[in-house]
Amino acid sequence: MQPFDGAFFKKLEALSFVSRKPFLGLAKGERRGPRKGGGVEFQDFRPYVPGDDLRYLDWNVYSRLDRLILKLFVEEEDLCLHLLIDSSASMAFGSPPKFLHAVKTAAALGYIGLNTLERVAIGFFTEGVETVFGPRRGRRQIFPLLQLLSQVSPEGRTNLSAALTSYARKGAPGLAVVITDLLDPGYREGIGALLQKGFEVFLLHVLSEGELSPPLFGDIRLIDAEVGTAREVTVDAALLTRYRESQRAFFQEVETFCQKNQVGYIRASTAIPLDDLLLRSFKEGGLLR
Repeated sequence: MQPFDGAFFKKLEALSFVSRKPFLGLAKGERRGPRKGGGVEFQDFRPYVPGDDLRYLDWNVYSRLDRLILKLFVEEEDLCLHLLIDSSASMAFGSPPKFLHAVKTAAALGYIGLNTLERVAIGFFTEGVETVFGPRRGRRQIFPLLQLLSQVSPEGRTNLSAALTSYARKGAPGLAVVITDLLDPGYREGIGALLQKGFEVFLLHVLSEGELSPPLFGDIRLIDAEVGTAREVTVDAALLTRYRESQRAFFQEVETFCQKNQVGYIRASTAIPLDDLLLRSFKEGGLLR
């Protein structure tokens, strides 16, 4: 993976994550959330009710009006960004490979998270998930993150249900960005497990141009990249039409699932420049601002 240039890093430093859900963590971050609590920035007053923290009573108001009034503050939130990357053998397909595109995207998102002092965790998954980074916080972790991402290669089979369910049981809830080609029907169960554990989920569906528009015709031999099985097929116009129809139906199925479950979703070709994905698609999709 080629490192980003200085101009690209400058663009990333202007970005931050958007989270619809408030998350509490081990330490307070720099994110201001909608919850009113004991943070650092004053927001409002409300009458005292039994059980409120007496430290936040406004004694000046009490001395003047003989009323117990509580001071409210904007509470800082601690977001943990989970970057979950499909590292199965199918991700090696394409030119450029889907995995390279996925890793570069994760590197950029990880940089944004660490630069804004979020906690960042990375997990690579095939049939299971190995969390190989974090959660860590701070700009000093940027180079270890980039170094790690450059060392992983795609191999093995995919089991989205088992992998994401396992991660949901172990990881602290936060914003999970799942980067995968979705070549496994278990995505519903896996993403559902993350949602049930309180994660907010954003799905990046990575596809190569060769998958979107196969440059195939005639008698060919197809080999499953993950299983190794082969099949002889004859590709003609009718078969390509059926392929495109099946592809459109699958895309609609995924979009419907994500809309129903309030999962952010972007389908991206590896031909899309990373600048466009981050500065346009992710902004429009509500992941970044």
